[in-house]
Amino acid sequence: MKKWWLLVLLIWAIDVRSQDGGRTVYSFLEVPASARIAAMGGTFITVKDHDVNAALQAPSLLNAEMDNSLSFSMVSMFDGVRLGDASYVLDKAKYGTFLASMHYASYGDFKLTNEFGDVEGSFKAADYCLSLGWGYQYRPRFSVGSTFKVIYSDYYLYNAAGAALDFSATYQDTASNFTATILFRNIGWQFDNYVTGSQEQLPGEALVGFSKRLSHTPLRFSVTYRHLEKFDLSYTDPNNLSDLDPLTGEAQVKEISFGNNLSRHFILGSEILLSKNFHLRAAYNFQRRQELSVDTRPGTTGFSLGFGLKISKFVLSYGRAKYHLAGSSNQFSISMNLSEFTKKK
Repeated sequence: MKKWWLLVLLIWAIDVRSQDGGRTVYSFLEVPASARIAAMGGTFITVKDHDVNAALQAPSLLNAEMDNSLSFSMVSMFDGVRLGDASYVLDKAKYGTFLASMHYASYGDFKLTNEFGDVEGSFKAADYCLSLGWGYQYRPRFSVGSTFKVIYSDYYLYNAAGAALDFSATYQDTASNFTATILFRNIGWQFDNYVTGSQEQLPGEALVGFSKRLSHTPLRFSVTYRHLEKFDLSYTDPNNLSDLDPLTGEAQVKEISFGNNLSRHFILGSEILLSKNFHLRAAYNFQRRQELSVDTRPGTTGFSLGFGLKISKFVLSYGRAKYHLAGSSNQFSISMNLSEFTKKK
């Protein structure tokens, strides 16, 4: 077990190096289609239950309760951008629990023009990721898991392919309603580049999170800390004119406080478990708030909310996340356990 985690740490250290926002490819891997994940701030690795979508984030959350479960998610983002997931889980007892999933992002239709601006047709652009995951209950309270991803980008004349791995470990104490997970995700490489000879980095990162349900209450709180590999998440936006020196036109270095930088790593979430079949959710993403809100009208940027509702054999989820003053995303998921449809003899 120790040697396994040593290998994970070594690969992760080589892969992430000094990544920063906008310097990696396949960023669609960081945008989930799941409504529950969206409602919980965009990253949710701290609850181990029957939800297949949680296992898409951290494979160590895979468990026997998900056996024979099927899930679909979709979201229509801004200006015709759409994302979706389709996932299936199968439990094989002593061999562990297995996941197969397809995640895609479609960026809509684009006009194809010549050098004079004449429209000659149209084309589409999209990203795809096929994932195969495995989770194993290593000890009564400890579970581990890994996911292998094959990634393909189709941007008309520019295409690229890559592969990535996720590794995670989860500690769950059902007596105290406490769960903790550590995750290394998107550790990978490009084996076919958009431009020959131009190797680009994947959005690898390390995360840790925990959740706690308060005794004798329906409240469960979740805390996630992203980017363990890098503390400084600040950057200078070259498109922001307020960041430029008015005399030289050069980017000015903004001094961001320690507290501001620290807060950007956190996502705080909560679920109100009103009943077995109905849950309310809300979260706050500090980094999203700091980077995407408009100074004069921050509004509710960074906040998200949603609910989960089980009707008959179907679990329906809705999530709404505020990304920017320009609008919010509305995400929907539906999941079911196919075993419940089997007639009892």
